[in-house]
Amino acid sequence: MHARDKSRPQNGQRAAGSRHGARRRGEPPRAPEPTGGATLVPIEYADASAEVRSVYDDIMATRKTDWVNNFWKVLAHHPPTLGRMWSNVKQVMGPGALDPLTKELIYLAVSISNGCRYCIASHGAAARQKGMTAEQHAELAAIVGLANESNRLVFALDPVVDERFR
Repeated sequence: MHARDKSRPQNGQRAAGSRHGARRRGEPPRAPEPTGGATLVPIEYADASAEVRSVYDDIMATRKTDWVNNFWKVLAHHPPTLGRMWSNVKQVMGPGALDPLTKELIYLAVSISNGCRYCIASHGAAARQKGMTAEQHAELAAIVGLANESNRLVFALDPVVDERFR
């Protein structure tokens, strides 16, 4: 009889470093938790520097809200990045040729493609707030899946771009 390999998880056990237990029969599959990068403690308004508070104040005023989400609170560990990113968001996501819902749908589609769970949650909520329906979300997900599949096939097969598309 061989000794059990203790490095391999047994029934019902989690793998070392795993954040998920075994899925029970009949449960839908769950997306994996992110594992990269160190987790920074969000910097709350009361603990923020004057420079960071100024950005927080602008976020709340621009968004007409009384809170700042954790993305901004984590970026606050590096105030130049916080300021630059908020400036970029205001410029790109602000008024322009595309309506606000279309901008959120595009952001949501890219976030799905990139696998950014936080961005999917944040921009999914923003899109719903701007009017995205369940049907639109389902169709968006289908388009994202189709585009990713066809993009990978084109990358692998490398067809010459048709003259009509140039």
